[in-house]
Amino acid sequence: MKINNLNNDVHSAITDRAALEQALHAQGTAWHQLVTSRCPHLFAAATVFVSSAQLQQMRDVIQSINQVVALPAWHDAVLPAPMNKSLPKAQGVFFGYDFHVNAEGVHLIEINTNAGGGLLNNLLLQSQHHVTAAGEVTADENMEYVFVQMFLREWRLERGDQPLRSIAIVDEKPQEQYFYPEFLLAQKMFERAGLLTVIADPAELEMRADGVVCQGQKIGMIYNRLTDFSLQLHAVLNAAYQNNLVVITPHPHAYALYADKRNLTLLTDADRLRVMGVSARTIGTLQAGIPETRQVLAQDAEYWWPQRKQWFFKPATGYGGKGSYRGANITRKVFSEIIQGDYVAQRMAVPGVRLVGVAGAEPAVFKFDIRCYVYAGQLQMVVARLYQGQTTNFRTAGGGFAVVQVVG
Repeated sequence: MKINNLNNDVHSAITDRAALEQALHAQGTAWHQLVTSRCPHLFAAATVFVSSAQLQQMRDVIQSINQVVALPAWHDAVLPAPMNKSLPKAQGVFFGYDFHVNAEGVHLIEINTNAGGGLLNNLLLQSQHHVTAAGEVTADENMEYVFVQMFLREWRLERGDQPLRSIAIVDEKPQEQYFYPEFLLAQKMFERAGLLTVIADPAELEMRADGVVCQGQKIGMIYNRLTDFSLQLHAVLNAAYQNNLVVITPHPHAYALYADKRNLTLLTDADRLRVMGVSARTIGTLQAGIPETRQVLAQDAEYWWPQRKQWFFKPATGYGGKGSYRGANITRKVFSEIIQGDYVAQRMAVPGVRLVGVAGAEPAVFKFDIRCYVYAGQLQMVVARLYQGQTTNFRTAGGGFAVVQVVG
């Protein structure tokens, strides 16, 4: 297969490191030094190839999920009763659909509703146009404009013609976060669009009768980078959200509708989907594109232990691979913790592999997944993440975010 040949060729589409460094330097010396010291393995050494058929299957899976999520029966199934009474109009920015790609097709591993890396990948893609002549670069031409318009659309959905003047990028201890360099890119992007922008810890937010104040400024919108997806640990932010005092994106409703991993058990259950009114064609697309996923219950321990090697275990509300285990590697002790925890099991779908030349070492085999950045059901950007080990970690020389080329 041509795709396999390209991905197994250590000399095909090597990242132009000089061009990438120039793009990073253009963001300022201080920023460049920060990203180099904090994230030395952020960008991979090679491009990843996928076929046009594989990309189309990803689009079909994303479209099918959006069709299901739009159904009232889906809302009834996944939203707690209080959340189902009032839905925000904002859609949620930077959804990330993560796929494994192999000889059997594409396999959706999870959905993220605050997927990081979009702005960083824009720098990467812009720097590598001249390297990607073998295929189409999977991103819009002016991604900064696309991203700004995405946030402005979120604002208009909630506030109509009122002008947006300020935005806060919010995460716990933001300066300590691995993706803090991306927060700075977002701040510059918003400021170029004429918005007053602050980067803040949620503890800096103050709720008042007329809105939310942060660092002495009234805030119109919050770009939410917290991994407290339901905002249960952040009372001020949650109260502001419940009372519609600030536009928050992405928000808890988006997470509950799309990203809670227990939703994957429904998306792969043909019988329950039929009851919800999902068409046979959509069910077929979901069954082909999402590995079977089941909830792990303590009373089923005798089933799961002998079957464990066929499954990958994930905490239902986890993120970033934290607490996730390949069934073949778990011990009895870890298994007992999984059984007592709130876990789902997803049938194993092996990731694709890419041969990468690493400076000062022999070429090495890396796994990869494909991340599709999506807004309001529309595909904006497709990138890959190269890694070694069990999950993506941005800790391995030669690994990190990678350009994706589509080969027809």
